[in-house]
Amino acid sequence: MNNVDFVLRKGEVHALVGENGAGKSTLMKILAGIYQPDEGEVRLRGEKIVLPNPLAAHHAGISVIHQEFFLANHLTVAQNIFIGREPKRFGGLITDDAALNRQAKELLDRLGVDIDPRVPVGELTVAAQQLVEIAKALSFDSSVLIMDEPTTALTNAEAEKLFGMIDNFLTEETAVVYISHRMEEIRRLATQITVLRDGEFVATQPAKELTIPDIIHLMVGREIQSDVRPDPREHTEPILEVSGLSTATLLRDVSFTLEKGEILGFAGLMGAGRTETARALIGADPKSAGTVRIDGAEVKIKSPRSAVEHGIGYLSEDRKQVGLLLSQDIAANTTLPGLQHYSKLGFLQDAPMRKAAEKWVKTLRTKTPSVRQQVKNLSGGNQQKVVIAKWLDRDCDILIFDEPTRGIDVGAKQEIYDLLDVLTDSGKSIIMISSEMEEVLRMSDRIAVMCNGRITGFLDNAEATQEKIMELATQFNQTSDDSSEA
Repeated sequence: MNNVDFVLRKGEVHALVGENGAGKSTLMKILAGIYQPDEGEVRLRGEKIVLPNPLAAHHAGISVIHQEFFLANHLTVAQNIFIGREPKRFGGLITDDAALNRQAKELLDRLGVDIDPRVPVGELTVAAQQLVEIAKALSFDSSVLIMDEPTTALTNAEAEKLFGMIDNFLTEETAVVYISHRMEEIRRLATQITVLRDGEFVATQPAKELTIPDIIHLMVGREIQSDVRPDPREHTEPILEVSGLSTATLLRDVSFTLEKGEILGFAGLMGAGRTETARALIGADPKSAGTVRIDGAEVKIKSPRSAVEHGIGYLSEDRKQVGLLLSQDIAANTTLPGLQHYSKLGFLQDAPMRKAAEKWVKTLRTKTPSVRQQVKNLSGGNQQKVVIAKWLDRDCDILIFDEPTRGIDVGAKQEIYDLLDVLTDSGKSIIMISSEMEEVLRMSDRIAVMCNGRITGFLDNAEATQEKIMELATQFNQTSDDSSEA
């Protein structure tokens, strides 16, 4: 983030918008005392302030509702709201639970939230937990409330309740910073809109002067740095057909086909349902409806193991937590999905494992002193190559890449791009989920765009633009209305 100016005035809802990675959350973390600025200053009511930590921000009257919940599932709603500030009795030795529950109930009632303060948070729905997180932030009697994508987990009705909470919070002495990708929400709430792009300030304008296309243009508003597109590809027969894929929590009637030798890009904003689609497809999350066909035959995939047996490999966006055993070496990680092929009489065969790993290190040009190197000692790009190697060694024909270049430097990105092209040229079929529109445009033969758990449109690469993707990715009201009728 560089040289950003942001002014919040009393009594206003100031929307902060921009693509993923534009710097919105970074700016808010500075205001919340989580990050410290390298230069510049923060002023509150005209006075320069320093916020060395989140507690200092709370004392200054600034509260943040983050995308990730900071709740303790084993504690009650009331305990979560007032954690560290519980009313005490007997000289401060014992928490006064009756007073705690009463205070929480008064706050929840004031906000119009019907939740029993005595219930453990872990027993609540995700949406109810979001409302508890909001109540917790408001319990600090803050004058500045920062909300980062607060409606991601909420239904339309719950979102409307949240908007009412915001209206009740606003006075001549309070203000709200509202971060959201949902354009209709911004039009509904905001009085001012600030746009960030690539960590820099673009514009601040009154909301009434901007249409949704205006906002999208300001958000995107740049030429693609490297306007490389795949050559038009001849259509082939489908290798994967997904029809009516749905889950109880988000996905609604997701249908698409993946052709042999194709890269099908999945675009959309945070919470759109892209990763959830992949997880439901491979059986990591339960689906409530939908059929999957591979090479024309219907298959039942109820677990990731079953997905692998049907030739589907999933490369998670969180390679360190989900994709790799960091304390194990390259050979162990590479052969992990197919260990049965490297065992004899119940014992792993070290020499074949090492030989296989060396083959893929050479093929993928992984930089390492040997296949005995622990994966945690590799760079992000080389770790990603190990993840790819394990699915190639398992000989999966369908590969799902979820954020394939997240946390990878520019040079390593190009290597991953080249590798994806090599894989499709060799007959592999790829689903690529990415939050970077430039990446989707650069690599995909076709693009599926999601919003609110549905696919809102498909674009051939030749016709796709960042503006068209963003328009489909922000069709929140249309998709919500459709899902409510389903």
